[in-house]
Amino acid sequence: MDGHNDPMELDGGPFGRPLFNKPSARALARVGVVDVGSNSVRLVVFDGAARSPAYFYNEKIMCALGAGMADTGRLNPQGRVRALDALKRFQLLAEGMGTGPLVTVATAAVRDAEDGPEFCAEVLAATGLKLWVIDGREEARLSAQGVLLGWPGAYGLVCDIGGSSMELAEIDGGTVGARVSSPLGPLKLRDIKGGKKARKAHIKETLTAMQAELGEQRNRLFLVGGSWRAIAKIDMARRNYPLHVLHEYRMTPAAVRETIKYIADHDLETLRAQSGVSSARIALVPHAAEVLHEILKTFRPRDIAVSSYGIREGMLYEQMPQQLRDRDPLIEACRFAEHKDARLPGFGKVIYHFIQPLFKASPAERRRLVRAACLLHDVSWRAHPDYRAELCFDNATRANLGGLKHSERVYLGLALLHRYSNKRDGSRFADLDPLLPERDRAEAEVLGKAMRFAAMLWLTKNAKLGEMRWFPKKKLLELRLSREAAPLFGEVAQARFDSLAASLSATAVVKNQR
Repeated sequence: MDGHNDPMELDGGPFGRPLFNKPSARALARVGVVDVGSNSVRLVVFDGAARSPAYFYNEKIMCALGAGMADTGRLNPQGRVRALDALKRFQLLAEGMGTGPLVTVATAAVRDAEDGPEFCAEVLAATGLKLWVIDGREEARLSAQGVLLGWPGAYGLVCDIGGSSMELAEIDGGTVGARVSSPLGPLKLRDIKGGKKARKAHIKETLTAMQAELGEQRNRLFLVGGSWRAIAKIDMARRNYPLHVLHEYRMTPAAVRETIKYIADHDLETLRAQSGVSSARIALVPHAAEVLHEILKTFRPRDIAVSSYGIREGMLYEQMPQQLRDRDPLIEACRFAEHKDARLPGFGKVIYHFIQPLFKASPAERRRLVRAACLLHDVSWRAHPDYRAELCFDNATRANLGGLKHSERVYLGLALLHRYSNKRDGSRFADLDPLLPERDRAEAEVLGKAMRFAAMLWLTKNAKLGEMRWFPKKKLLELRLSREAAPLFGEVAQARFDSLAASLSATAVVKNQR
């Protein structure tokens, strides 16, 4: 993705007409979805840029609806009471937030339970919410669409684990392919008689059948679901990983196997304390780890990525027109942030074109980050000047943004830090330094200082600042100011331009256009 998403753009960049103001996108503002799962019931309200929505509200209640179903065939009675109370609360919250009708789905526990229809009727009578009880293949499709919300054009195998089931779905080129569901949720696994040996045989037999239906799957494995996220948190703690953002967290198969062994060798309370996983979730981790171990043996993925986007995001994706699905989620989110928070919305486009000569040899993936940085360069202006650089860095590295690798988050954060500060000594960047190669650190500093200088030439959003020329072999940075921008090139602007040249180890030359 390089941000070139709009065929109607006249300037060939990502700065044409944004989609978040179109009726089809505005219809997706303040959307509420509820997922009634086997282990938890969750309300998520999305808002902001429809293609890369912010989590306006997010609440989860651990109800364990599927606990004990292997013996009774019915929903957990205490779980039913808790789930109904949660749904009553969620309905009232949604009305107060103005979401419109909630989209509410129920998965494995409700679809498999004898009293599932009775529970649905009870929910309808008490709240007016009609539960959409979906089968396993539909659950797999929606989860895969959630992954596509964050990774347009992604390919690989999506694995979504819930309390009572586990689904697999192929994705390739932005579409969902074959899908299969299984009863490999940890709530069901812990009810299997015969202990670990019986569970292992059951897991292996089930996954062998799933592989026969799906065929070879040796690309990326996308992990969706609370138990997988818990294992990822434990992996982060084991590795002392510095960026605690689960979305796009990458693991190698070897690292996952080490973490599975680590889980087996430690008691649950120690793991919970190290990782911050809740008590209810950590109790399911050992069984989930047994499943993941067998998945690695069966499908032998090339690498593994954690997705915080799943069935709930898939329900939002379901409502998007294709034109919106095709957009870059990062660029759309940055466009929305600029529109909402920048002092001069549209000036990011001016800055991008002005500093672009510094990055003309960069690959498309890097130019995409340059675009994003330019759009975000002024959205934190309300912060206290002493904390703007730090705030920009934190926002970029920890924000809920799709379409960003962890290294790209750090690159973007460092560039925005240098937008407001020449130096990064003593900043929080030091903790994340290992995630970004030295060459990328130097380039992010150049980008930040280029934006810092360009922001001094404050004009209208359609202004022409002049031209910047970069001759890397000669180590010469030449500035040709337009007539309208020349009077703005004062002492501070000169100092910032010199600082930019110094970061390039270049000689600075300034000329005025005539």
